[in-house]
Amino acid sequence: MSELTHPAPLQSLVDSLRAATAEGRRLRITGGGTKAFLDEEPGATPLSTAGWTGIVSHEPTELVITARSGTPLSELEAALAEAGQCLPFEPPHFGPAATVGGMVAAGLAGPARATAGSVRDYVLGVQLINGKGELLTFGGQVMKNVAGYDISRLMAGSRGQLGVIAEVSLKVLPVALAEATLVFRLGQHDALEQLHRWGGQPLPLNASCWVRDDTAPDHPELLFVRLRGAVAAVEAACERMLRELPGGQRMDNAQAGPDWVACREQALPFFEAPAPDLGLWRLSVPQTAPVLDLPWPQLVEWQGAQRWLWAPVTESARIRAAAASVQGHAGLFRVPATGAGGVARFDAESAAIQTISQRLRAAFDPAGVFAAGKKA
Repeated sequence: MSELTHPAPLQSLVDSLRAATAEGRRLRITGGGTKAFLDEEPGATPLSTAGWTGIVSHEPTELVITARSGTPLSELEAALAEAGQCLPFEPPHFGPAATVGGMVAAGLAGPARATAGSVRDYVLGVQLINGKGELLTFGGQVMKNVAGYDISRLMAGSRGQLGVIAEVSLKVLPVALAEATLVFRLGQHDALEQLHRWGGQPLPLNASCWVRDDTAPDHPELLFVRLRGAVAAVEAACERMLRELPGGQRMDNAQAGPDWVACREQALPFFEAPAPDLGLWRLSVPQTAPVLDLPWPQLVEWQGAQRWLWAPVTESARIRAAAASVQGHAGLFRVPATGAGGVARFDAESAAIQTISQRLRAAFDPAGVFAAGKKA
């Protein structure tokens, strides 16, 4: 039986993989390169998916879109916008060259993550080229079509350690009919307490961000809350929340919209490194976790579950201990300009997780062709 042939760009990826396996070279999968700062093994040979592009299908009535991995993320989002739809998890681009495959492989979500869900919650199916150069298909274009392990969602956040994502099908949702952003002057403790109270109420809470505004003369500590949903629900929530917490204000959407995009893209003033020896740490903790005993500037998202801070890499033990004390974990998301100084970027995996990871890699990449250094 003759071997199946693929379109030229896809066949090129397959051939490159097989050649690397035969030659014992390690590959680092790239798309638009906008998340290269997450890579811990830059010495591996890059394998780019940039030539494998195109939206394969979009069924607005079925709320599903399928695209090749090298498709620009902006192109996919533009197609969805024309149909009044969106990716609810708000994936960060970190640059105009961001691709669909990179979005899934990175597994990063934006401000709405706590309420809308993560990338993997919207992955319906994938085509994957494994370490043996085989094109495999998992999942499909509907939510309930998988028996056994849901391999397609395993690709979300896999960072290219299991294979090359060739194509992905995603669930999408309609754009919310109404949106509003409220801002309150609150310290971090009071902001977290208020978010917990609101979280227990039937409010269309979609995103939150707490930060100290060092660009203003009096350095106010501010809590921003975004509401999305039906017009009546959003308006009623605004009235109720402003009544419960006097002193708050409703922002103009023309101003708030770009601010939320800047938050998603880490383009707010907070995300400018205060000094070259400071790294950007990402702490994942329970939403109910209290204010952590850490002295560095912070920005808090996801109703308290995601906390960013700038701190020296030499304080790794203290930062990780603070996260672990509330059953969370910490990672060095952006390395300082002066380097990581040998500090591990991420917490060590438990023995159980290590075993699972090793078995997955052995199944998908037996020759170890993919750069398997632990990613972000």
